[in-house]
Amino acid sequence: MDSTRRYLPLRKVPWPWRRSDESSPLIPKGNAGSQGTSELHPEGMSGEHEANLKEIWPCRGFAIIDYFLKYLLVLSNLTFSVLGLLILALGLWGLISKESFAQEKIGSVGTDPMLPLVTLGFLLALLCLTGCMGALRENSFLLKLFSGLVLAVITAQVLAVIVVYSAQREITNVLRSAALAAIARYQDDPDLRFIVDEIQSNLQCCGVDTYRDWEVNIYYNCSAPGVLACGVPATCCVDPLENGTVWNSQCGLDTQALDEFSAQSLIFLGGCLGNILWWLEQHRGLIWTVVLVLLGVQMLTLFATARLQQKIHQHKVYAKPRELELLMC
Repeated sequence: MDSTRRYLPLRKVPWPWRRSDESSPLIPKGNAGSQGTSELHPEGMSGEHEANLKEIWPCRGFAIIDYFLKYLLVLSNLTFSVLGLLILALGLWGLISKESFAQEKIGSVGTDPMLPLVTLGFLLALLCLTGCMGALRENSFLLKLFSGLVLAVITAQVLAVIVVYSAQREITNVLRSAALAAIARYQDDPDLRFIVDEIQSNLQCCGVDTYRDWEVNIYYNCSAPGVLACGVPATCCVDPLENGTVWNSQCGLDTQALDEFSAQSLIFLGGCLGNILWWLEQHRGLIWTVVLVLLGVQMLTLFATARLQQKIHQHKVYAKPRELELLMC
């Protein structure tokens, strides 16, 4: 039997290079073509002999749910493959536009915020393309590889949830260190600047724990020689707009030199880490719902892949010659 034969085929397309009699052995043939019934029912075959053949080569029906699972795997994996490729392209575009691969910047690529996008896009595209091609071509090896990768992803997510739940204090310290590092590179990395500005303006906060955390930045440090010395970015300001329309980029100048009572009318005094933790606490139910839904979808994907593998193996084992299939079914 041809090893490339599909067991759950798409509608047959009469390509010139395709064999005219190629089809899935899972689907009973609707007619016998030009073959006569005398060829399929040789003289002298008794009813007992025919019953024995049916017992040896049982007719295995193929439920519509199996077609549904196959095409659902194909479409869902194809969709997420496109999403992964878009994420990969976005990350590469960010790295190339900032010339991150230049010789003088290659050392800082490992901490570039675009790198996680590149990694996520590549892994997502690779995983989903494996599942898509495995389901489309009914390739047992690709389906097994896809199942193993999905199982590894589920295991990693469960372990991550356990670690986050049991080591909240350590994770908070890691987040604090990462946020201080982002503030230190605020002027040097446009991506980090955008992220920090979005967090400060949306959460109405300044710095990590307090607005004085901007001392770690060499441009906003009070001993710096530039005009930004002893100030904070405009996204820390309580009212960065003048007359409601014009953005005042200098509203945070010299605010670190003020005491808290004088500075509170100009900038937000509280740090962003506390606001982030408060936001996570307020939306804990929504976060758990999203996590459980994602795990449920991945479990269903694993089940559908296992069901498709089982059917393919089942019909490989019970495959039979064309004549006997036509005779028995």
